[in-house]
Amino acid sequence: MIATTETTRPAVLDEAHVGDIRGALGTIRVDDTGARRGLSAKLKTLLAIVGPGLIVMVGDNDAGAFATYGQAGQNYGTHLLWTLLLLVPVLYVNQEMVLRLGAVTGVGHARLILERFGKFWGAFSVLDLFLLNALTLVTEFIGITLATGYLGLPKIASVVVAGVIIVASAFTGSFRRFERIAITLCAASLLLVPIYFLAHPSTSDMLAGFVIPTLPGGAGGLSTVMLLIIGIVGTTVAPWQLFFQQSYVIDKRITPRFIRYEKVDLWLGIAIVIIGAAAMMGLAAAAFAGTGGFGNFGDAAGIAHGLATRADKLAGVLFAIALLDASIIGAFAVSLSTAYAIGDVLGMKHSLHRGVRGAKGFYAVYAALVAAAAAIVLIPGSPLGLVTEGVQTLAGVLLPSATVFLLLLCNDNEVLGPWVNGRRTNLFTAAVVGVLVILSIVLTASVLFPDITAGTILDIMGGCAAIGVLAGGFVAFRRKGTAQLIDRSGRAHWRMPALDTLARPAMSAARRIGMSALRGYLLIAMILVVVKLVGVALSR
Repeated sequence: MIATTETTRPAVLDEAHVGDIRGALGTIRVDDTGARRGLSAKLKTLLAIVGPGLIVMVGDNDAGAFATYGQAGQNYGTHLLWTLLLLVPVLYVNQEMVLRLGAVTGVGHARLILERFGKFWGAFSVLDLFLLNALTLVTEFIGITLATGYLGLPKIASVVVAGVIIVASAFTGSFRRFERIAITLCAASLLLVPIYFLAHPSTSDMLAGFVIPTLPGGAGGLSTVMLLIIGIVGTTVAPWQLFFQQSYVIDKRITPRFIRYEKVDLWLGIAIVIIGAAAMMGLAAAAFAGTGGFGNFGDAAGIAHGLATRADKLAGVLFAIALLDASIIGAFAVSLSTAYAIGDVLGMKHSLHRGVRGAKGFYAVYAALVAAAAAIVLIPGSPLGLVTEGVQTLAGVLLPSATVFLLLLCNDNEVLGPWVNGRRTNLFTAAVVGVLVILSIVLTASVLFPDITAGTILDIMGGCAAIGVLAGGFVAFRRKGTAQLIDRSGRAHWRMPALDTLARPAMSAARRIGMSALRGYLLIAMILVVVKLVGVALSR
């Protein structure tokens, strides 16, 4: 096992990623190595650490989430609330692995993929992230226009002002100032709670929706419900989250000794995102129950109008403000995710601790993304609905590959040493990957063949599940008796050495076949989806 020492060259790519932790709610000096004894000391440490998990989770309840959760509530009431509980362990396991990678390695997700799996996958990970994030950012500005339009504000001015705020908040040259702005916006996301109570949803229906899994719509509507469930998964577990949290943990200078506190931060973010998602489903269900709007979702602004009619005008206004807030948080996170990844791969300075002059390329990427997304939204006749559809589809296609690389990196002894995954984490994550692949295939098929039947969807899922069970059984048989105990000693201070000192990972025949199959599936699926979307755009 590799062991770092005081003389070992560190792996961090930007020296600004080393130093005091200067969080929004506290500071931890780099030479503060004392044990945290007592509740007060532990609470102060937690407050200084809070940020990465909270922002990445709340940022995921963005404009796209408002549309997806709102559609679930307006079209199916509280019947799909159970999906949120199933996603909790998936969210935690995925993001826990990412924060562990960030704290232990000091290197971003895209750069690790480049170094450990070669230039193709490194370039692929950045290019698909760039494309997907650019489209996702457009959906955030769509959310901004819907929110400000409901509030009676002019479209052009609203988009320009929002863009300036998003850019200016990151251009302060202070990590702490940015995080304070972001956490303030995260706190504002709790507006959904009073809106929920203003809508007066049925408590019994909410509880039943959480604990009794149902697929509303009957056999004839199963395909539509399945697509929405896939949309909920893609909205709640997005590829950009992996890249963002790992880089943000690094930029905040969090080290392995604070991983326990960062896990609490992550749980806080998960709790808020699930509360927000459930509130959106519940308030949308209450706003349209027994009305002609039930089952006829249009967009998030339609929910605001429904709330104003069913509850009162205040509820509609607050919902529009919450949508605006969510869109801005999402824009922060998605833009930073891309800027961090490109800075990592290209070797540019990439830290919010630096001013614009100290990291010109990093800030240029961030600002260019925001400006491009704002411009697209303002172009008359832009196929904004198609963009939203494309984002959900591509996210569903790419998510399995992102999780596969995450799992491989977290089993790389050279990268994580005593922090590598345990057997239970691997088994759970492998099962998650299998489910995500099945959902990705179903989503791709439904986009290419809009008239696909419920029976065909079930056949696809059953066939994929059978293949997955056989593949899992084969892998388990091959590894039977080869499992080794992991030496966890000294891990509180273990850090990954410089990347160029690590031995290249061995590529077994099984891994090469698996990687090739994944590469082929991704390329074919992406090409087919893009061709389909372009065809739809040209036909309109």
